[in-house]
Amino acid sequence: MRLFPRAARRRLAAATLACSVAVGALAVPLAGAEDDLKDQQQKVQKELKHAAGDLEHSSARLRKAAARLDAAKEQLADAKSELADVRTRLGAAQRLDERMQAKLEAAEARLEKARADLADGQAALEVQRGRVTDTITSIYEQGDPELLAFASILDAQTPEDLTRRMAAQDVMVGRETRAYDDLHAAEVLLGVRENNVEAATNEVADQRADAAEHLETMRGLHAEARAAASTVREMVAGRRTAQEAAARARAQDKAVLERLRAKERRIKQRILEAARRAAARHRGYRGATDGLLMRPVGGPVTSPYGYREHPIYHYWGLHDGTDFGVGCGTPMYAVASGTVMTRYYSSVYGNRLYLNVGQVNGRLVTAVYNHATGYVVGPGDSVERGQVVGYVGSTGWSTGCHLHFTVLANGSSTNPMQFF
Repeated sequence: MRLFPRAARRRLAAATLACSVAVGALAVPLAGAEDDLKDQQQKVQKELKHAAGDLEHSSARLRKAAARLDAAKEQLADAKSELADVRTRLGAAQRLDERMQAKLEAAEARLEKARADLADGQAALEVQRGRVTDTITSIYEQGDPELLAFASILDAQTPEDLTRRMAAQDVMVGRETRAYDDLHAAEVLLGVRENNVEAATNEVADQRADAAEHLETMRGLHAEARAAASTVREMVAGRRTAQEAAARARAQDKAVLERLRAKERRIKQRILEAARRAAARHRGYRGATDGLLMRPVGGPVTSPYGYREHPIYHYWGLHDGTDFGVGCGTPMYAVASGTVMTRYYSSVYGNRLYLNVGQVNGRLVTAVYNHATGYVVGPGDSVERGQVVGYVGSTGWSTGCHLHFTVLANGSSTNPMQFF
């Protein structure tokens, strides 16, 4: 178990990489620095891999609250994106609606003008018909124009008189012809205007049909926008609820950690008292610590000892031990001969066992096993190096089977790897 585990990846990567560059620049030539940089890069990648498992060392309650908060944040982002998309489409539809309205108004204006022109044409046609009627009536009041013209020609006395009488007849016939031509022209113009009215009417009908169809689209988009806005409001409320739940879970976990620290302080005092008694009796072991302890299990290291930032608690704190990735039920061995000091259950560390292994370079060394399924030894029992003391588990704040192994020197944690 880590009290405040996990360095943020960025901070861990940046700090380790920066250190690797500085060491390489000072210690070796350029070619050697490149090799050292590669080694450091591999180390960074390994550290990041170890850090990936640190999330498991928080309470299930907090992990669930954090997961709900992350989900609420993601859902809110999706809802906001959907609302922005709907508003964009609605804005485009509104601009199109304005253009369609302008086209409809222009078409209606053309229809009104065509209707006015048609009315003018109908009035002009009636006037022209009246004129034709008057002209033809005036001509025929004097008799049949053709008979009169024929009689006039027969009465001609001289060639000049004949020519004059024929010209007069042409004028009379021309008046009639022009009257009918004007009437025909008015009828043709009226037909054109009637066609214009029909075309304008059809155009207005089409524009109105398009406008009605687009109105339905607009209504749908407005409904989408309202629904999207409502979803955003719900997501905001959900996020606030998730934040409050996560805050409560963090506060509860903090309280649990505070109680655990108080218990560990009491245990530390017992260790210090035992250290003083041991120091009064004998000096213990002095010398190199490499290989002094055997590994408690044979699995790989999945998360090393060291300071880092916890991904949920956001504390910069110490991961006070080394994690070994092994399956549940795997035997755990006494790292050295010693005496079991205490054994208890912690909601954080799960099943714990403290094994005092004696004085090392003036400090009392205690091995601590965590998250076990159970132990086969208890307080006051003497154990031999390599003896099975318990079995790996996933109790306490843990999401998977592993051993969190801690070494205390006079009650303070130290890197276990220096003893293997």
